[in-house]
Amino acid sequence: MCTLEKRGNIFFLTLTGAGDKDDDEHRLGLPVISSLLSSLADVASQSTRGSVLITTARGKFFSNGFDLAWAQSAGPSSARHRLGQMVVASKPVVAAFLSLPMPTIAALPGLLLALGHDYVTMRGDRGVLYMSEVDLGLPLPDYFAAAFRAKIGSNSARKNVLLRGEEAVRMGIVESAHESAEVAVQMAEKLGERKWKGDVYAEIRMSLYPELCAVLGLAKVVPTAKL
Repeated sequence: MCTLEKRGNIFFLTLTGAGDKDDDEHRLGLPVISSLLSSLADVASQSTRGSVLITTARGKFFSNGFDLAWAQSAGPSSARHRLGQMVVASKPVVAAFLSLPMPTIAALPGLLLALGHDYVTMRGDRGVLYMSEVDLGLPLPDYFAAAFRAKIGSNSARKNVLLRGEEAVRMGIVESAHESAEVAVQMAEKLGERKWKGDVYAEIRMSLYPELCAVLGLAKVVPTAKL
């Protein structure tokens, strides 16, 4: 599940857990996906000039992918159907991040949700970017593949299934690898000071990723001057 808190102009969207190992992995099951969509709708409706979103998580993981244990618990004949449900349900989450009328920052470790954000920061000491789908034998959903192509331009970076903080910074995938999550807050404060108009910001962002927007079903955007 997740919580939403607003401090000044900054929204903090936090994936939460009950404290046990499985919950702290923040796997994207249907309840978590529904909670994310509800929170993102609240963020969009409360947006004002200078708003910024930081997405983070409690515990070790930002998000450790889909809830495969829930899918497999249905047995071999139904597991693929349940996985398909999560894949379809997660698509609007990525679309919601991409269309938010404000700058967005992911303070991770994690990857799928982070690709929907404008800026990515991670812990330098223990943060990793990991493509677990390779080891699990899972194909990438079309929108994840499109986000991967849109946000990670380096071919050498795309070939790496495991990256630590400084490596990810050198490849231009994340903005910083740091020792404290306070870096994300400082970045958000500086972005908020710009007082950008949210709808224009969202239009420009979406116009930069036409392929991704098409896969997500977002309308083609042509930014218009609003002086």
